[in-house]
Amino acid sequence: MPVAAISPEVITRYEPVIGLEVHVQLLTETKVFCSCANRFGAEPNTNVCPVCLGLPGALPVTNRKAVEFAAMAALALNCQVRERSIFARKNYFYPDLPKGYQISQFDKPLAENGWIDVPAAGGAIKRIGITRLHMEEDAGKSLHEGFSDSATRSYLDLNRCGTPLAEIVSEPDIRTPDEAFEYLTRLKEILLYAGVSDCNMEEGSLRCDANVSIRPRGQKNFGSKVEVKNVNSFKFIRAALEYEIERQIEVVESGGRIVQETRLWNANEGRTYSMRSKEQAHDYRYFPEPDLPPLVLSPGLIEEFRKKLPELPEARRARMIAQYDLSLQDAHTLTASRLFADRFEAAAKTARNPRRVANLLLSEVGGRLKALGLEPEQSPVSMAGIVQAADLLDQDKISSRQLKQLLDVCFEKGEDFALVYEREKPQQITDAAAIEKLVDEAIAANPKQVEQYRAGKKTMAGFFVGQVMRTSKGQANPALLNELVTKKLEG
Repeated sequence: MPVAAISPEVITRYEPVIGLEVHVQLLTETKVFCSCANRFGAEPNTNVCPVCLGLPGALPVTNRKAVEFAAMAALALNCQVRERSIFARKNYFYPDLPKGYQISQFDKPLAENGWIDVPAAGGAIKRIGITRLHMEEDAGKSLHEGFSDSATRSYLDLNRCGTPLAEIVSEPDIRTPDEAFEYLTRLKEILLYAGVSDCNMEEGSLRCDANVSIRPRGQKNFGSKVEVKNVNSFKFIRAALEYEIERQIEVVESGGRIVQETRLWNANEGRTYSMRSKEQAHDYRYFPEPDLPPLVLSPGLIEEFRKKLPELPEARRARMIAQYDLSLQDAHTLTASRLFADRFEAAAKTARNPRRVANLLLSEVGGRLKALGLEPEQSPVSMAGIVQAADLLDQDKISSRQLKQLLDVCFEKGEDFALVYEREKPQQITDAAAIEKLVDEAIAANPKQVEQYRAGKKTMAGFFVGQVMRTSKGQANPALLNELVTKKLEG
């Protein structure tokens, strides 16, 4: 829902300044400071203990795996990992925070000074800085809906208390909602490749808050920023930013002043609502966590974490383009997930022509999956089947038309390519004399079309190719057929 009619000319007089704070739940078996299970979907208030409930006398112990995953995330994002970082208490009172404080990091975070490269306008690449990545524990969850007395009461599920988080704070380098979308897309992709989080926004394992302000173009000082919360998809983050930028411009243009505050995004209405005035850092009364020692990582341990990282998306794309002669678009699609890329590469190593495997995987098989609303893992055609089909095409044992027919059968019957091919066994006609006879018959039967071709309508060659393909039931070798049609028509 637009704010009000603001002319493009007015909008271009202002420059948005956007920074993103992303909270990522780390994929550990247990919580960050206790041995409770770190698992989504359990019965409310069953994965809790004195430590994550903050009961008197309970002491936290840092989960080594959480540190490893946080450090790996930082390294994957080009951050400098500190050898010595400090846990701090972030004090605030909210029903889903039973301790009255959150164990986090403040002035000495785990990692700083990273970056992500994102595509920008005009095909350029823009580098978005990452200010810091720090560790902290998650809070519980307040439930406001789904109960008979929801109008008057809220309920608490404290299972999430103590879940390990990495908070990733970008520099205010983002200038458009599209850049914010690309930044989040790349960030999620990198974290999934690193294997440190499942990044499932529906389950809350990746959450994003956006800080946005506007300033007249050319002005160096930042305007008053607004934090937008409660956004549960990248698409909605882009929409929320678009709305909030226009809202702020409207306020300023009408003589008003932007108030530093937190606003909530309402996806149903397509607008933001004021939630509360924005706290400053000193309002949280940070001080070093007295129950935890400094987190010390030796250079050797940091290097050990670095070696556990897989080949990351951008590097993998560049290598696959060079190794398999792929287009940039195909490389992006094939590397969208680490598992999908692994499956393709395992198959490509066994194929005669890896690029043909990629084409079949993305176009023929991928197109059918998309039309049926199926995921890649639901495909009846295995990667081995795609390799077999690509090899048969490469050896001219079947034509493209025959392949399409075979794949249609695979999807109709839910059978793999090898089984369908063995049963159907289409044979391609490669005997030049046999194809020449069919071409002669087609030319003799269509004198009018021959005249049109010889009068300059060269596209009529396709008509004769189609006639022979129909007569041969798609079994004529396409390359040989095209050559003979042209030769006969020109003769």
